[in-house]
Amino acid sequence: MNRALVPASLRRAVLRWFDSRYISRADHRQDLKDAVWEVRTLSREVRALSREVAALRAEVGELRTRAAASASGAGDRGGVTPERTARWDEAHRLARETAVALDQVLQNEVLLWQAVDRAARTGTARFEAEDSGRPGPGGLGGTVERSGAGSPRGSR
Repeated sequence: MNRALVPASLRRAVLRWFDSRYISRADHRQDLKDAVWEVRTLSREVRALSREVAALRAEVGELRTRAAASASGAGDRGGVTPERTARWDEAHRLARETAVALDQVLQNEVLLWQAVDRAARTGTARFEAEDSGRPGPGGLGGTVERSGAGSPRGSR
């Protein structure tokens, strides 16, 4: 392997570029463990929500049969009228739309905090490199410190 003289500023810039783009294997493993844990947790939540949805669908079916029975004059059981059923359907539609909108807001918040963390990391790394004269974040063989591997907001 041949060696060549390279200006120190170029060497620092290249090392800073590498350090800012790569993480250590230990951090990567921890990120994978956190992701697997989160997938398992979300899987349990989805199963619980599926059971709840099935129960609610059964209840809605029961209410519809009661509404049909009361509309046909089979007796007034529980006061379920077609107007009330229409109001429940409208409330259900609005609840779904609200849930979709809230989900989008939460996704945007996650993206925002990831951008804030990324900006804080790069800004801190630049100031440290300029103040100490080191070639970049973590020195020659170091890695970029990652905050909050398990949460989008980090340690905030």
